[in-house]
Amino acid sequence: MTERAPLSRKLSAIAESATLKVDAKAKALQAAGRPVISFAAGEPDFATPEFIVDAAAQALHDPANYRYTPAVGLPVLREAIAAKTLRDSGLEVAPSQIIVTNGGKQAVYQAFQAVVNPGDEVLLPAPYWTTYPEAIALADGVPVEVFADADQDYLVTVEQLEAARTDKTTVLVFVSPSNPTGSVYTPEQTRAIGEWALEHGIWVITDEIYQNLVYEGVRAVSIVEAVPALAGQTILVNGVAKTYAMTGWRVGWMVGPQDAIKLAANLQSHLSSNVNNVAQRAALAALTGPQTEAEEFRAAFDRRRTLIVEELSKIDGVSVPTPRGAFYVYPDVRGLLGRTWRGVTPTTSLELADFILEQAEVAAVPGEAFGPSGYLRFSYALGDDAIREGVRRLQDLFS
Repeated sequence: MTERAPLSRKLSAIAESATLKVDAKAKALQAAGRPVISFAAGEPDFATPEFIVDAAAQALHDPANYRYTPAVGLPVLREAIAAKTLRDSGLEVAPSQIIVTNGGKQAVYQAFQAVVNPGDEVLLPAPYWTTYPEAIALADGVPVEVFADADQDYLVTVEQLEAARTDKTTVLVFVSPSNPTGSVYTPEQTRAIGEWALEHGIWVITDEIYQNLVYEGVRAVSIVEAVPALAGQTILVNGVAKTYAMTGWRVGWMVGPQDAIKLAANLQSHLSSNVNNVAQRAALAALTGPQTEAEEFRAAFDRRRTLIVEELSKIDGVSVPTPRGAFYVYPDVRGLLGRTWRGVTPTTSLELADFILEQAEVAAVPGEAFGPSGYLRFSYALGDDAIREGVRRLQDLFS
């Protein structure tokens, strides 16, 4: 009997999402009765605002939503996304330059598929979101990490990007505010990077899903607002998940030049077709309805940000740069490595995260998921009491 043909080598090389893996492990321990506090998932703990839920409920009774709709999204939602893009990213686009996707992840995947050819090098500032390198690999690209340490507030410079650029470089990933660090580029830094990309004809894929979650009067200036001429070689990725506590609704989008969007639209027509119509109606309500609750969410994140930075900073060996966006802190924990705690001597942040989960019943994502070892990501998108208790356990563990 002939041996079965092998499975896909490309998919076999793709790593499981580290953030989802850690969160799943934490939830399994919780289900087993252990009082685990998880800082792993980037998911707001708030309920989706009621007016958004009401819009979805109303949509359930409209037979038009029971049918196929345009694969690229409902026209009315694309118009609302165009208005948001102008308002928040300073870029005027036609609805035809927009594709509504099944969450931001599909938009990220399709963006790389649209502009990356086999062997192309994609500059990937690190620390990076764990999905980016895998999505690049699925497009047959080569991720090239450009690392910025805590002393740079995890923000790469033009000089670093230029040092990493080769004749194979075709794409730059630009994320501000950042997942996992919460860092936000200044308008000047953003402009300098945008002008550099424009000069060298490099595509930019900019993930702006956290652009409305900023603090201390900071504004996350879009790279296409900083350098308007860059719009012809930039794809913007965004969605409703983080700002409106709609992670499970799975509505994102991508915005870009007509030729790139046409390629991605053709892909989506075969890959998934239209996003769930009821969820699209909910997203429309989120973008066009009152923003009061979204601002309340942002204010709560700001309070939790201050709390977790203050409390983690009390641990000797932990250095915590203050994030000014998103809902993550990314402490440098190299001062804890190589020291013995309760008979265990962690030497990597992966080992440290396992140790913390077993000994303190606190889940955090190790730096290896986002780049070099020596760091931990904590999401503060959970309740104030849970943050206090979780960090108190860490303070006791490393006292």
